[in-house]
Amino acid sequence: MPNIIHITDLSEEGVSVFSKLTEAQLRNRLEPEKGIFIAESPKVIDLALNEGYEPVSLLMEPKHIEGQGREIIERCGDIPVYTAERSVLASLAGFELTRGVLCAMKRPVLPQPEEICKNARRIAVLENIMDSTNIGAIFRSAAALDMDAVLVTPSCCDPLCRRAVRVSMGTILQVPWTRIGNVPSDWSEGGTDRLRAMGFKTAAMALSDNSVSIDDPVLKSEERLAIVLGAEGDGLAKETIASCDYTVKIPMSHGVDSLNVAAAGAVAFWELRVR
Repeated sequence: MPNIIHITDLSEEGVSVFSKLTEAQLRNRLEPEKGIFIAESPKVIDLALNEGYEPVSLLMEPKHIEGQGREIIERCGDIPVYTAERSVLASLAGFELTRGVLCAMKRPVLPQPEEICKNARRIAVLENIMDSTNIGAIFRSAAALDMDAVLVTPSCCDPLCRRAVRVSMGTILQVPWTRIGNVPSDWSEGGTDRLRAMGFKTAAMALSDNSVSIDDPVLKSEERLAIVLGAEGDGLAKETIASCDYTVKIPMSHGVDSLNVAAAGAVAFWELRVR
């Protein structure tokens, strides 16, 4: 039986996960096993449940209990289902974008990179990308364009932050991913060596006089390739570029010198995927 709880304001006990906790508090780095993330919309919640994520609580307007939230409620057992009128939920930033339903879910324990990359042939590595919209868009492209896994450096935006999950349309929940290192120096002082030890050649996406074109047949012939994408504006660190096996650029026209990192990632994933 669903545990329906009607609330009159967002300060009531149990609702703070949706209304008060910051993204950092939701991650709960001191006790990762207690971490939470928020999934928005029935479609994304349904996808998360299909992938084995464990729901903690739901929040929705009353009309959705017998509407678009009904099947979700049935799948979630006896977890709390908080419900409030639209006038109450209007104070919850971003709620209008959720199509009426939010679900708090337990964060997974992140595996080691070696575990998720064991059988991978193409992976994406995201270095210090802080924009959550770009993270979500990159994951969506990675899912659609045959990347086997995504690794994010310790300084990257959290892929399970609310905006990234929303922008990705839930595909962040489908693509195997983890962090490569726990602190920034884990990446900067040996991250590419770690990729090489896993059997990957590394391709730094960067503008350089020494770069090769993305359609170079040598790149496509690599058995295992890690495509390394850098932060907005600054791009990849010089040390990262120097440590990679290839520096790769996308040929462009009309004097355009670069693409947004999410767009560049989509092009790279398509061109370098295993056919």
